[in-house]
Parts: sequence; structure tokens; C-alpha cells
Amino acid sequence: MAVGARFVLLGEATHGSHELYRERARITQRLISEQGFNGVVVEADWPDADRANRWAQGRSDDESAEAALGGFRRFPTWMWRNTVVVDFLSWLRAHNEAAQRAPTVFHGMDLYNLYASMDAVVKYLERHDPAAAERARARYACFEMPGTGDGGEGYGQATRFGAMEPCEEQAVQQLVELQRRSAGTLDPDLFSAEQNARLAR
Repeated sequence: MAVGARFVLLGEATHGSHELYRERARITQRLISEQGFNGVVVEADWPDADRANRWAQGRSDDESAEAALGGFRRFPTWMWRNTVVVDFLSWLRAHNEAAQRAPTVFHGMDLYNLYASMDAVVKYLERHDPAAAERARARYACFEMPGTGDGGEGYGQATRFGAMEPCEEQAVQQLVELQRRSAGTLDPDLFSAEQNARLAR
């Protein structure tokens, strides 16, 4: 099927076509089980997919694949919160439990959820280093757009048109602090926090 390939890209003609999703899941299962692929990267926000990833690795408090997909709340929710993905995640969890190697990961690659990514960084630090969480909160306060409740669009427009200063320096400081923390460690939760900080940058 894909012998010798490092990457296999599976696209789609439409969002939400059951038959296409089912076949894509079947192909992905074969790539993992027969060819040894160890990562699935999907068109989804990092923090939303990370919740599903943690469940598929047995590192989550979610009780089911359906619950683990609960992070997908932005339109189109049905793109990932559907029966095919529930079945695929359930298969992936069983595969990971039986595997004699590092677990296969399920990651999102989209960059649209700025505030969810910053929130994930702060929550990680609250559990591991409250003082660092306070520093992160102070740095990320720069992004606040009072009363907007948007996912970062207001911040982007405000900086583009000069209504506020960009927060790049603060975001980079936060990323560098997490990178220093992660040097030499394989902690998957720290890796996720670092990726979220990278998205905020």
C-alpha cells in the first residue's frame, strides 16, 4: 500500500461524507497496523485533537471516545464528532494498549483556536508549576480583547489595523520558557503544552 513511505496524505472531497470518512479510517488503520505508521495528523485544532489523543493513549479521564471528542465544539462539529471517528479512536486505543511500542498519536494541525491553546498552556502549568502559570497568565493577558469572546479574530484585526500592539514578544517568552522546561524530557503533556504555546506565538 505505502511501503517505504514516511508520510501518506489522505484528503477528502467534502466535509462529513460518511463513506469517505469510513474508507479513510480503514486505510489509516491498515497504515498503522500493517506498515507501522505511528501518527495521525488531522485538520483540527491542536487542543481539541489532543483531548482525543490522550484518550487514545489511555491518559485521559474521559470515559469514552464520544466524551474525548467533546473538545470539538467549533463549527463544523460533525467533522470529527461522528460515529466513524468514534469507532476509529476506539480501535486506536485498543491498538495502543496491545502495541509493544510507543503509542500511535492523534494530533490536530490547525491554528484557529488561539485562546484554547493559551488556556491549555496555563492549565498545564497550574498542575505542575503555579508560579509559571502566573507568568503565563500575565504574558497572555496582552491578547485580551474585552467583550469580544472570539477565538483570536478580534486580536488579529486589532493588531493589523494598529488598534493594539502585537503580543508576539510575550508569546515568544512563554514558548521559550516551556522549551527550556521540556529540554531532555519525553513528557507528552509537556509536549502538548509546548505545541499550544507555539500556536499562540
